[in-house]
Amino acid sequence: MSLADQLAGKKVLVTGVTGFVGEALLHRILGDLPGTTVVAIIRPKGSMTGTARMAQMLKKDIFQPFYGEGTPYADADELTAARVEVVEGDLSDVPALPKDLDIVVHCAGDVSFDPPIHEAFTTNVLGTKSLLERIDESRDGTDRRIHYVHISTAYTAGRRRGAIPEASVEHTVDWRVEAEAGMAMKSRIEEASRSAAMLTKFRKESEKLHRRAGHLTAAADTERRRTEWVAKKLVETGTERARSLGWTDCYTFTKALGERVVEEFASKLPTSIVRPAIIESAVQSPHPGWIEGFKMAEPLILAYGRGELPEFPASPDSVVEIIPVDHVVGAICAVMATEPELSKPEYYHVSSGARNPLTFEQLYAGVRAYFSKHPFDLGERGAVRLPVWKFPGGDSVESMLRYGERAHKIADQIITHVPRGERTRKYARELDVQKRRIDFLRRYMDLYSEYAQAELQFIDDNVLALHNALEGDDREKFWCDTSIVDWQHYLQEVHCPSVTDSLRRLDVVRKKRNKALAETAGTLKKVQPSDDGSQIIAAFDMDGTLLSSNVIETYLWMRLLELDSHQRVGEIGSMLRKLPKLIAAERKDRGTFLRTIYRRYQGADLDELNRIVDEVLAEHVLERLSGAAVRRIREHKAAGHTTILITGAVRPLTRPLEPLFDEIVAAELAVDDRGRCTGFLSGPPLVGESRAAWIKHRARGTNIDLSKSYAYADSHSDLPMLTTVGNPVAVSPDVSLFRAARAARWQIVDWKTPATSSRLEIPGVNAR
Repeated sequence: MSLADQLAGKKVLVTGVTGFVGEALLHRILGDLPGTTVVAIIRPKGSMTGTARMAQMLKKDIFQPFYGEGTPYADADELTAARVEVVEGDLSDVPALPKDLDIVVHCAGDVSFDPPIHEAFTTNVLGTKSLLERIDESRDGTDRRIHYVHISTAYTAGRRRGAIPEASVEHTVDWRVEAEAGMAMKSRIEEASRSAAMLTKFRKESEKLHRRAGHLTAAADTERRRTEWVAKKLVETGTERARSLGWTDCYTFTKALGERVVEEFASKLPTSIVRPAIIESAVQSPHPGWIEGFKMAEPLILAYGRGELPEFPASPDSVVEIIPVDHVVGAICAVMATEPELSKPEYYHVSSGARNPLTFEQLYAGVRAYFSKHPFDLGERGAVRLPVWKFPGGDSVESMLRYGERAHKIADQIITHVPRGERTRKYARELDVQKRRIDFLRRYMDLYSEYAQAELQFIDDNVLALHNALEGDDREKFWCDTSIVDWQHYLQEVHCPSVTDSLRRLDVVRKKRNKALAETAGTLKKVQPSDDGSQIIAAFDMDGTLLSSNVIETYLWMRLLELDSHQRVGEIGSMLRKLPKLIAAERKDRGTFLRTIYRRYQGADLDELNRIVDEVLAEHVLERLSGAAVRRIREHKAAGHTTILITGAVRPLTRPLEPLFDEIVAAELAVDDRGRCTGFLSGPPLVGESRAAWIKHRARGTNIDLSKSYAYADSHSDLPMLTTVGNPVAVSPDVSLFRAARAARWQIVDWKTPATSSRLEIPGVNAR
């Protein structure tokens, strides 16, 4: 009998039907098993019910031949109603199941190699247990036989070597004890992350980067670091526990324990355990190259094609256990038609290494040959230069990677302390690209090194027997004999073209976008008047944003004019001696730094400072003002926006800019009853988070729409102010702000100082 005849009238429950294997299995059942009905457990997602999700999935291209003109079903909804019964729910809370099931195929599971330990146990172990309990309940205490087909992985064998039989994995690990411990890890690691020592560590790291921006900004980053640490530790704990017991990672560990759960239920349910190897794109069905998402090999293939995978920690003669998804599905369908005995689970390795091995050297040769003929194009740089792998071994690759990580760390420390500028930002951007590549390599080296160096041979005699038992057309429809696969044809003509197609199309879009960005680089979006009557503000920082100056410079501009020649020399010498401490203070806390500088105004006459600015400095300040900045301010005014200057500079220095702004917020020097500066301010300087607080307060109780408002600044300390508005602009930013702006996709622009002005010129002094 054909499989279609054997499975006719059967009701098959499929879990994980929206996943890669589940979707391919559904496609095969709907297309080649016309008398079989599918029951799918699908969880609602957002506002979509499970039934709606199923109908949406059936609208994909691969299912369209099953409905419409020339078929029994008018559309996807009618196909769903006729062939698929949807049960709303998921493995975290398995719902009651239909009472008339014949077969259950459990495809769902956490397939990530590095899941958090509690999530892996929840899905792969406890979820499997809950499903089996529900299946048993659906029998209503009868002896009705429901064939349970469990989709596992060949790598449940762990870190063994040599031939792996199609049989139960030998180990003495108690799945109940491990599941209880694994589930408890979430609360234990959470508790550890909240200890004083760990919180101090996170806080100090955050304050080192964000102190200038403010305590709340640092606090938010502290919590981000804590939660990331928890997530990382949950992954590391799962990996280390797995390896301590002889498995490669938490995925294979929990899948092996899941098999133990299944084996315990085998006395009640006829059981088959199917263990695919590394599942990749289809050879034939639904169509050559069909694949959903990126699986194990795709990130590495794409990285190699882009020239970003210089080596791989594999032995050239090690076998890559790749298996096309349609072979897996063919084997599952053949297994569904078997009738295993109670208490005697049947095991099936769907793999390729035993009879048609593909080595890493052959994989490398095939992928390299493909990209040599069809390289990725990097635009002006031409075709990508492909790395030449020499397979030096895992230790050598690890040493290379560690050297790259150390070199990047040193370079990054340097770039964050050198003077800002276009070249500095260019280097920072290049370092960021390098960091992403290094992180990619580290992640995949850690994930795949065990698999790349494994020496396993999965015996697949049972699967071969299934294939040989197929009759007539079934050998074409449900083939599961991997010896027929021509790996070089598969790699170069099927798999690589398929997995690179979407990226090549994305590259076309990316190139157009990058070209448009390059053409408009440094050009800000045109400001628009409010279209709903709300008020829009445009807030500008001064030093480093509107003009190339800093607090020390502007202090010397004003202070030296009050001093005679000997006093000037002494003041400049004093400032030079204190400069290293002042720079360190500015990086630590800008408010404290400003107060330190402004103490030096003690004894100065405020009226005299105003006079000096009006008569001597005004022209110099205006000369240093960026023309692009002035044009932008005028654009805002023309659009009816309220222009505001928010600066930590002292009030006298802002006098030349008063005609440009509707409002100026500056540092106010406190004076005594004689009009002499006391060396203190009349209020805290407006820096960091206080600027954001001022803007929010200004908008509170008014019709100011901050989502449409603008802010312009150059320093990482201004990050809170920039995040307050809907249109932030980083102006000639320092490295930290540059990175934050790029991550948030903010506009970045350079407002250059006129070439006629000099940073070394002290107005009114150099001329004397």
